[in-house]
This record gives sequence, C-alpha cells and structure tokens, in this order.
Amino acid sequence: MSSSVAVVTGASQGIGRSTAIRLARDFSSVVLVARNRSHLEDTASQVRAAGAKTLVIDLDLAEPSAARTVVEGARGAFGRIDALVNIAGAVPQIDLFEMTDEQWDAGMALKLHGARRLTIEAWPALTETKGSVVLMSGNSAIFPKAPYAAVGTINAAIAALAKAFSDRGIADGVQVNSVMPGAVMTGRRRSYLEHWAPAHDMTVEEAMANFPQEADIARFGRPEEIAELMAFLVSPAARWMTGSTVRMDGGEVKSV
Repeated sequence: MSSSVAVVTGASQGIGRSTAIRLARDFSSVVLVARNRSHLEDTASQVRAAGAKTLVIDLDLAEPSAARTVVEGARGAFGRIDALVNIAGAVPQIDLFEMTDEQWDAGMALKLHGARRLTIEAWPALTETKGSVVLMSGNSAIFPKAPYAAVGTINAAIAALAKAFSDRGIADGVQVNSVMPGAVMTGRRRSYLEHWAPAHDMTVEEAMANFPQEADIARFGRPEEIAELMAFLVSPAARWMTGSTVRMDGGEVKSV
C-alpha cells in the first residue's frame, strides 16, 4: 500500500464508522472526524487493527473554523489528502409545517455547509494528489415528503452541490460523486424507530418488519454495504466516474 490518506467525517457511528474501517484496507492513513471523541477512539482502534494509521479530530463541522482545523491536521500529520468522504450530518425528521427556522438552519449547517466548507478547504490538497471526494445525500432527495421535508430538501441540495464540485473537478483533476443510500439500519435509525413505534401503536420489532414491506424492499441495508460503495468510488477502478449520483437503496426508488 503506497502512502495515501483518506478523511472520513461522521466516523463515530453508522455508515461513517463502517466506511472508515473499510478504507483502512486501501489507504495507509485515515483521518476520523466527528463530535464524539470516545466513539471516534473506538473507530480508530478498529481502523488500526485493519492496518491503517489514524488521526482523531473531534469537533463540530457546523462551526465555520472546523474545516481548516481538519485539513491542517490531516496535512500536518500525513502531508497529503487523497480522498474526502463527507458523511457527517443528521437532519431532524420533522413535519414541514412544524419545523422552525432554527431547526432548518441546524440541519443545513452540518450536513450541507459543513461538507461544502470542508471540500473547499481540502481542494488544494486534493488537486495536488488528483484525489477523490464523495458527498453523502440520501434517496429522500428523489421523493421529498411533508413529514420529513428538510431531509429531502437538504439531500437534494447535496446532490446538486456535488455536481457543481465535479464540474470544477474536471479542470482541476479532482473526482467528485455523491451517494444516495436508502433505508440503512444504523443506530440512529433504530433509535428513531424506538420513539416512532410506540406513537403508532407498534412494537419496535413490528415497525422494523413493517417498513421494508411498505417500501417494497427485501430488507434494510447494512452500513457495511454502503461502505463498500464508498470504497469503490474513491478507488482507481472508479476514476473515470465523476459527477454521478449513485443510489443504493434495495430497489426502493422505482423510477428510472
């Protein structure tokens, strides 16, 4: 394995954690970014066990200064950045007519603007290495609904943002794609169902069985499956693939 560095945000749990661990097989060093230090340290131990060096950076990417801290930390520790995988960010699932301006702003600050600032800050380093960027959206961008309007709206904005970055990347030699996962069973989704199920007179087990049936999919996805897709998108095998929005959702979205 040659010297190569991947930065993964949202690496403390769920898809971000699985992606960081998976990338340890392909990159010599992985920079782990999220807010929860103890969870990041747990991820770091597994990344090191998989063969990569680690740098843990615990901060809130919603803060405007955070992007520079991450890039300076990564370059200071390892001298380069070859891949940036923007996964951090959870948007509240609140009805369109109930969500406040403050909740809209908070949802956009981390998931959209955090990724935007970090990509811009890392761009010079990525230009030097002819690197790759992935921004994670979600398939709710395809079918936004009133009960979770902000999720769909912000995911659609991320897909558009990735397209804009890829346009600049063609000239600068930086590959940029976005990923739209479907219903992946993460700790956050499980926690949501634990609150949602009693309010709908269901057990958590019933709610977990009911959703795939209603969505017409065979099962929930696994974080490790999305991680494999992320690894492909930042691999040499996908180098000619740029400006693409890749959906992995078990067949939930039926449109072409």
